[in-house]
Amino acid sequence: MVNSSIAFLAAAMASGATAFTTSIVNLPSTLPSSSTAIHAAASSRRDLFTRTGSAVATTLLTFTATSSPAFAASTPPTPEELERIKTGYENIAYLLANWDQETTVCRENGGECKRNADKVRQYLGLRSTLDPLFQIEKVFAKVRFMEDIDPDKLEAFFDATEDWNSAMTMTNSMAFISQFGEYNPGGGVDQVLKFLNESKEQVILAEKALKIILDAVTSTSPA
Repeated sequence: MVNSSIAFLAAAMASGATAFTTSIVNLPSTLPSSSTAIHAAASSRRDLFTRTGSAVATTLLTFTATSSPAFAASTPPTPEELERIKTGYENIAYLLANWDQETTVCRENGGECKRNADKVRQYLGLRSTLDPLFQIEKVFAKVRFMEDIDPDKLEAFFDATEDWNSAMTMTNSMAFISQFGEYNPGGGVDQVLKFLNESKEQVILAEKALKIILDAVTSTSPA
């Protein structure tokens, strides 16, 4: 489909270019002296160019539509994508079990230690494309195409995805504010800890939602 679209696009562009070139080559060798005639000839060439451009633009839009992932056949998540959910859940559980350790950064050689929320955003897939939960919502969107999922768990799954999105948004905000809480007006170490603790509350909600999601995608429809 993509190759045929590219071929069609090339043909349209080539056809337009040929038509436009031919119109120039076939211009009379002696141009009319009348300004009206000159204007008419120029307008004719502009109309031809406009029509050709429109044809090419239409072809481009058709090519983009047919080759875009949004128009591709919908497929269920791959085993690798489902594994990302499992790994992400395990990572979040580890973060909560080791919260103080994971959110504390110390300088080398016994230097000063400070609380830092950067790890929170990392565990939730908000820091790198390599994180298991990076844009995991795209995987969630594929779950409805799974044929063997337990239908009785779909409603809980969709509710959990909404809870996940909400918790993710709030976690990201609280963790980000915490990172700069010491430098904001009226801020300080207390502000860093305040927003860090608030981000933890959201991470707990995120873990709960992800557990429901994981349970749904690993379940199978009753025989």
